[in-house]
Parts: sequence; C-alpha cells; structure tokens
Amino acid sequence: MKNIRNFCIIAHIDHGKSTLADRLLQTTNTIATREFKDQMLDNMDLERERGITIKSHAIQLDYEYNNELYKLNLIDTPGHVDFSYEVSRSIAACEGALLIVDASQGVEAQTISNLYLALEYNLTVIPILNKMDLDSAMPEEVSEQIIDLIGCDAEEIIPASGKTGLGVEKVLNAIVEKIPHPTGNIDLPLQGLIFDSVYNPFRGVIAYFRILNGEIKKGDHVKFMATNKEYHADEVGVLKISQVPKEKISAGDVGYIISGIKDAREVKVGDTITHVDKPAPEMIKGFENVKPMVFAGIYPVDTDDFEDLRAAMEKLQLNDASLTYEPESSAALGFGFRCGFLGMLHMEIVQERLEREFDMTVITTIPNVSYKAYTVKNEIVVVNNPSDIPGPNELDFIEEPYISAQIITKSEFIGAVMSLCMDKRGIIKNQVYLTTDRVELTFEMPLAEIVFDFYDKLKTISRGYASFDYYPTGYKKSDLIKLDILLNGDKVDALSALINRQNAYELGKKICERLRKLIPRQQFDIAIQAGIGAKIIARETVKALRKDVTAKCYGGDITRKRKLLEKQKKGKKRMRTVGNVEVPQSAFMAVLKLDD
Repeated sequence: MKNIRNFCIIAHIDHGKSTLADRLLQTTNTIATREFKDQMLDNMDLERERGITIKSHAIQLDYEYNNELYKLNLIDTPGHVDFSYEVSRSIAACEGALLIVDASQGVEAQTISNLYLALEYNLTVIPILNKMDLDSAMPEEVSEQIIDLIGCDAEEIIPASGKTGLGVEKVLNAIVEKIPHPTGNIDLPLQGLIFDSVYNPFRGVIAYFRILNGEIKKGDHVKFMATNKEYHADEVGVLKISQVPKEKISAGDVGYIISGIKDAREVKVGDTITHVDKPAPEMIKGFENVKPMVFAGIYPVDTDDFEDLRAAMEKLQLNDASLTYEPESSAALGFGFRCGFLGMLHMEIVQERLEREFDMTVITTIPNVSYKAYTVKNEIVVVNNPSDIPGPNELDFIEEPYISAQIITKSEFIGAVMSLCMDKRGIIKNQVYLTTDRVELTFEMPLAEIVFDFYDKLKTISRGYASFDYYPTGYKKSDLIKLDILLNGDKVDALSALINRQNAYELGKKICERLRKLIPRQQFDIAIQAGIGAKIIARETVKALRKDVTAKCYGGDITRKRKLLEKQKKGKKRMRTVGNVEVPQSAFMAVLKLDD
C-alpha cells in the first residue's frame, strides 16, 4: 500500500486541467503515442468542443521514482458548479489534490469552493501554476493569491505548462513525495466508495470505486448499502486506458466492478460496497441522493415522436444518472416529460445530447425551480411545475430555495455586479478583497433568479472577468404568484411561471410584447394576455390579415361597403372560434431572453 498514491485535480473551468492530465499520461507512458489524442480523458464530443469536463474519469499511472515503482491513481473531476456533488465524492476517494490555477487568470470562485471541499477531507494540496508559457502569465501576482489562499510557501508552488510539458516531472515527484499513501486495513470488512459509474450496452453498469478497507475478489457476493441491493462481482479490476481485470483488489486501490446491473438508478454515486456475509458496520459518510435544482418540460416538436423521445430519455439516463424525468402532458404542447437537472449547464447538455445522439428535436419550456407550497390544512406540496400549485383558496404561503453565491471579480466591476445581484433580489452578506484588484462578494439570493440568464449577464457586465459559484442554503418564505399567459382566452400552460409579485406586471407586459412579434398573423385577431388568477394585467393584440373586400366598390352608396364589411366580420368571428393559434418554438425560447 505504501507505493499507492490517490489524487484528484481541482480547478476552475478552462484552467488547463485536461491538458495537464494528458501530459501526465504521456510522461508516465500510460498511453502509446499513436493512440494519443488531446483531452484524452474527455471522451464525449461535447466535452471536447466546449473544453469542459462533464463526467469524472479515473486512470492508473505507473511511475518509477528512486528505482521504486509507484501506482498513481488519478481521479479527474468536472470543474463546473452543476456537478459539485460528483466532485465531492471524487475528493472523498483521494488523499491528495493538485490545485491548478491559470497563471494568466488567477484564482477563481470554483477553485476556492472545490479547495474548501478538499481541505474538509484533509487532503494534501499541491499548488500548480499552469499556462506559464503564455505571454499574459502573471506568475508573481497569481503566486501571491495562492499563498493567501492556502498559506503555503512560494517555493512549494510548481510552475507548469500543460501545453509545453514544463514542470510535469516535478508534479509527478511532488505527488510521490508529498501525498500520503492510503491507510486502510485489509483484514477489516470491505468498504468501497463509489465515485462514478458508466453504462456499457453489453455488460450493464460499471461502477468505479475506491476501497478504504478490506478486499474484493472476482465472484464475491457484494451488497450496495444505500440501495440494499445484492450482486455477484462478475469482474473486478483496475483502470488503465482500458479496463484491466484482476483476481482481487485490496484496500487503497481504485478499481471497477461489473455485476450485470441493468438499471443505472441502482448505482448511486457516494454509495458504499460491502460483502453480504461480512458486512461493514456503517456506510462511508457523505452519501446523499443527487437533488435536481432546475426543472423544465421537454416535448417533441412533432407529437408523434413521443415514444421515440421516451426511448431516448431512457438511454440517456443510463449514461447520466443525475437526470430525472416523469411523463406529463400540456394543453399547448401535447405529451412530453418533466425533467429535473442539476443546473442550467446540465439542462443545455441534455438538450444537445438528445439532438446529437438521438436525432430528437425538442421544445424546452421555461426552466423553474422546486418550490414548497403550504396549504391552509398545514400540508406541504412540492411544486416542480407552476400548474401543480394549489388554488388561492387552499394556499397559505410559498417557500422558495435560496443560495449563497460567491462572485470573484475585478474591483472596477463591483458596482455593476452589485446592482445586477440587487435586481435579482440578492442581499450582500460579505465583501473581501483577495488582492488590491480582486474582490470576493458573497450574496444570498433566490435560486429562481439565477436560473434564466444570470451567468450570461454577469459575464457581460464584467467583460468575462467575474467567476461565479453557489451552493444551496435552504428554503425561505416568499411573496410569489402564478403568472398565466392566455391566447384568445385559453391558458398556455407551458408559458406560465411562478414569479415574485413585484416583477409580475413588468414581466407580463414584456412576455406579451415579445409574443406579439413572434406569433405569425392569422386570418383573425389574436389576443395575448398576461393574468394573475382572474385579473388581466397586460394585453397585446396580433392584428388579423384582411382581404380588401371593398376594392370592387368604387364610388356608390356607403351602405354597400358596410354590408360587405359586416359579412367579412361575421366570417372572421366564425373563424376565430374554429381556428387555433400555432405558437412557434422560438416563442418558448424567447421568453427566456426577455432583456435582449
């Protein structure tokens, strides 16, 4: 066990994590040059295109140091705030972490929050200053930020460059020298922490886990403690570029288990594996079920494609266990699914994967968050969809989820960032100057306010310099009402939203104006209204296309013209009762971008 090192990499998005991991793989000869491609551990097209890590990966590197062979287990982690639970489980499976900071950008919000996680689990942190080959690198300034953050000496920070390979040997040596070897007891009952799972269409779900105590052999009868399900270990092994089967793996090792599990929901990240005949006394601490934060409806553009969409969602869930969905129907859009996502990036990725991998063009409704509605009878109703909210005579009050948001920005943008957060009902809690030029602002604000376009706006007003991170803090009572959008008196349930009472009139007016521009003109007038309960607060009208029926009446008596116009009016009235209004896909999406 003394020759094993388990470590993860923590960094903000786009600080060169995947590129440095590539260099580590090449330097340790884990992968042959002919098989190598950039961002080796990011195996999804989407990850490569966007330059982000969506799923965490694990790989074992062999490294010779002082004539001894060491096994280094690298557990790669996603850098985006939506996947923070996955990051926490990966960190729990390690003894050390490489803290990568971009020498040209400095310390960002996500780096700090993941670093705090690592320190909570008592990990040894090795600071690395990446992208040193760039002309815009500021090694002295950024080194000072790192020293302030973790209290290390300047000599401990390793200058490196994932692109040129500078400092990679030093990083590997530091991993061996500084990170402690795993401590575990082979004689104790088996305890293995699951930190990830992937789906293989031929072999079922493959769980990746780290053994804290005990050992597991091929063919063992094992139990997953959170789900209480029992399986036989058909195959266990370690993770190189491909999976390498072994007869047994022991305490301190990182490996995989294949046991023919067909349903991805049976394998939960953070669960504990143990033996059935000699179970561990307790689970490894920190397990929780992944909670979706943002909800939206996903509907097929053509209602006949509903079954294809169901099949696509089932297959997608096999690869992404944090996606939850249930069938729902909408008067405006037909049959579809109510889906729960970890955040807006997760929602975007799911939508894009449906289009790419399954060729499904879908309509996504306004995303919203999960509310708690309290009735007069003291019952709690969880509201994921505005249409589920109890009627005004039953409803007592509503609570909405709040978050604590950390924003790190340059000091020149403080005013703009503050006014943005205040507009979004944020309350400033703290303001800390990290350096003379960089400030960390802490706000408490409703999650619903950041769901739409908060991140885009923050990037715009700070010219791309602000970084943002948040974590949920619980529910608070709020003055919320349901805003309905009506077309010719019929409610369009897919456009209704729960919003703060103060913003209702303004938002209703904006939605009506936007819809008036987007809904194509018909042969009859279309009334677009925004209403709260029975009260209409805004209205716009899409004027009818009219044929000039009086063109043939040149001169003559006015009554002839009037007769023709009356006849036309009757026809329009009849048409309005028969004709229905087609709402284009762009109208559903436009509601999200009302400020453009």
